[in-house]
Amino acid sequence: MEPISRARYTVDFPASFMFIAAMNPCPCGNYNHPTLECTCGQVNVQRYLSKISGPLMDRIDLHVEVVPVSHEELASTKPVERSASIRQRVVAAREIQRARFAESPKTFCNAQMSSKMVRQYCAIDETGQQMLKAAMDKLGLSARAFDRILKVARTIADLDNSAEIELGHLSEAINFRSLDRDNWGK
Repeated sequence: MEPISRARYTVDFPASFMFIAAMNPCPCGNYNHPTLECTCGQVNVQRYLSKISGPLMDRIDLHVEVVPVSHEELASTKPVERSASIRQRVVAAREIQRARFAESPKTFCNAQMSSKMVRQYCAIDETGQQMLKAAMDKLGLSARAFDRILKVARTIADLDNSAEIELGHLSEAINFRSLDRDNWGK
């Protein structure tokens, strides 16, 4: 059940979903393109990006900027990780989470953790705390982003079969907040 709260009432709707969205980085689609020039100008890029509200972006856990893949990369015969091995890691991580939340019948994965659970299961050391504080300050991240970064870091650690959230896990999770950055599109 997902509650919808307004000033005078709350309604529960049976819903659990994963939201996935895509957008161009600017009206012409070439902002940050490795070989093509963006013709929009900074004002148009900012206007375009501001059409999506900050509170909406704040609720999206992963922001991934995708750049075009070159012909050389597409034609490469270099071995890549197979989907089956990725699936094995995901299944193992989900099993770790199932065991972690065995005593919490309404929590099935890290994304569903309450703030109290985040404090319990997403502890980071002093160096990690300093890294996260610096990211919060430099990137202008919200309190909501703070918890989301820790949940994503916990998931990355689970995928790595690590009991602890390490600096690399935390750094990767911070990098998944690219659209929160105050300087994106500037």
